[in-house]
Order: sequence, then structure tokens, then C-alpha cells
Amino acid sequence: MARTSSGFLASLAIVAGASAAGWIAGRGAPERAGGRPREAATTMPAAPAVPAGRTQDDTDPPAARFHQPLPVLRRQWKAVLRGTYARINDDRLMLVAAGVVFYGLLALFPGISALVSSYALFTDGGTINGHLQQLAAIVPEGTYSVIEDQVGRVLANGETRLGLAFLSSLALALWSVNGGVKAVIDASNVVYDKQESRGFIKLNALSLGFTIGALAAVLSAIGLVIATPIALSMIGMEGQGAVLIGYGRWPLLALLTFAGLAVLYRHAPDRDTPHWRWVLPGCVFATLAWIVGSALLSYYLGNFANYDATYGSLGAAIGLMIWMWMTAIVVLVGGELNAEIEMQAKGGRRQRSSAR
Repeated sequence: MARTSSGFLASLAIVAGASAAGWIAGRGAPERAGGRPREAATTMPAAPAVPAGRTQDDTDPPAARFHQPLPVLRRQWKAVLRGTYARINDDRLMLVAAGVVFYGLLALFPGISALVSSYALFTDGGTINGHLQQLAAIVPEGTYSVIEDQVGRVLANGETRLGLAFLSSLALALWSVNGGVKAVIDASNVVYDKQESRGFIKLNALSLGFTIGALAAVLSAIGLVIATPIALSMIGMEGQGAVLIGYGRWPLLALLTFAGLAVLYRHAPDRDTPHWRWVLPGCVFATLAWIVGSALLSYYLGNFANYDATYGSLGAAIGLMIWMWMTAIVVLVGGELNAEIEMQAKGGRRQRSSAR
């Protein structure tokens, strides 16, 4: 637990430093919130055309009074916090996050099957179980139990069946994860007050790109957690150097999470693509909140919660669902923060729908 806590603290420091550097570097840039050049001071920019079904406040990019999020946070941070809280309630974010978790659960087990089946083509089950124990350091206890059980079921099929299992599981995993990604895209549209207008081909191409990116990110994260101790033992590195390298994987994992959130916030909603700086506040919040929240939830589940007494054999699954729900809430709240900052920057007010 001490190593994990130290890793989390290192992650917090690295992410905070990288985020601050990004904001400071962009303070003098002339782009607008929508990522377009600033008009000359002597001319008035033409008002953008308002698409059918949207109001003037909903058009992108906004006629911003601020050209980056940092001045908004400095001058109007109370209004930003109040507006973000109002957005969370107005969008019924907890319920939306629960829907994302449902599709995430549908995608989780096929994804585990595909991963384990492909891994077993190159090594034996005992090695897989040994490497799997490294994941216990980054996920809550109940989550690890569910993953461990699913890995055991896949390995029980035997090595001769793992090749066929890999092909079928991979196809099912891509289909299932793609459905989960579409749920995330839909939730991001709720956060940014947008209606999905992208065509079938464009939307599915986007969701497939996110799917492949998500699988690559998960594999990279697992590689950081599992491969680092293995590599250190193979080269015989010990002492302070090995400890520093071992801790260094946690900041890298945090930066990987930060980068994934930035891509999600920038490209998932159906709107004009904003400049990267306008998604940084939500990325900083979501990354730090996810790291701290995962650590606290892991400690709570390991020391206080006893879901087995209440839910029986479903206790571990309940722990997994709570962790996934916490993750979805954190990601969506980060998007709400970005959306509110953009709204404050252009001096507009949110147009709440009576259907909400």
C-alpha cells in the first residue's frame, strides 16, 4: 500500500506540473476558444450562422471575451463552480454515468477474454496469473477479483482452444467496446448541450477510432504496470534505481490518462473542434480526481466495505460497478467544467431544455 500511495502522489505532482506548464505556455496565444485566429480589432467579426434547432449561445466557436481558460478561472471561479454544479444537476449526471457503466460492463468481459486469449498464445497460464497480480496495485479489490475470475475462466478452456477464443472474443470485444464508446460520445453531447448530427459513417468511424485508441491505451497501461517489474528483474536492477523506475510508471500512467481525456473532450462532442487549451481544466480535474478517487475507493473497499455480506457472490461485481461509476462521473464532471468555462468565456447563458 505504501508503494501505491507514493506512486499516486508522484502522479499528482507530475500531472499538475505538466498542466500548469501547458497553461502558462498558451497564455500569450491569440486563438479563440474555438481554435480560430482572432479578428483584427478594427473590424467586427461576422456572426456565425445558427444551425436549425440551436440558439445563438449554442453556436461554435463562441465570440469569446477571453482567449484562454485561465483568466476565466481567475476572475470568475465562483461563477464557474456554481455553473458546473448547476450543470451536474440539470443534466442528471449520475444517471447518465450509470448508463455509461452499463455499456462499459457489456464491453469489459469480452475485452478481458480477447486480451487473455491473445496473451496465452505466447505464454502459459501460470505466468499470466503471476503478471495479473501486478494489476492489484491500481484497481480496487472487488474490481481485481472480478478480473481474476474472468481470466481463470478463459484459461480453463485450455491452450488448444485459446486461438479460436481469441478470434471470436476479439470480434465481440470490438463490437461491445464500440457500443460503450458510443455511449460515452452520447454522454459528452449531453455535457456540452449538443444534439448528435454526424452521419452514420462519420459517427461510426469516430467511435471505432476511439475504440482502437481505448484498447491501445489499456494495453499500454497494463504494459506499464506489468512489464516494468518484469524488466527490472530480468536486467537484475536493484536498489534506489529500481525503486525510482518503479515509481516512474505511475506518473506515466497518469499522463496517459490525461492525454486520453484531452482527446475525448476535444473530439467526442458534436461541435467545432476547440483549441487544446480549452479542454485542459477538465483534464486536470478528471485525472487528479480519478487517481485520488481510485485510491480512496480501493482503501475503503479493502478495509471497511463488506459487500459479500449484503450481495453474496455479487459482492465483487458491485465493487467493480462502483469503481466504474466513479470513473464515469469524474470524466463527465470534467467535461461539465470545460463546458461551463467556455460558456463563461463567451459571456452567454446556458439554454436549458424543458425536456430535461
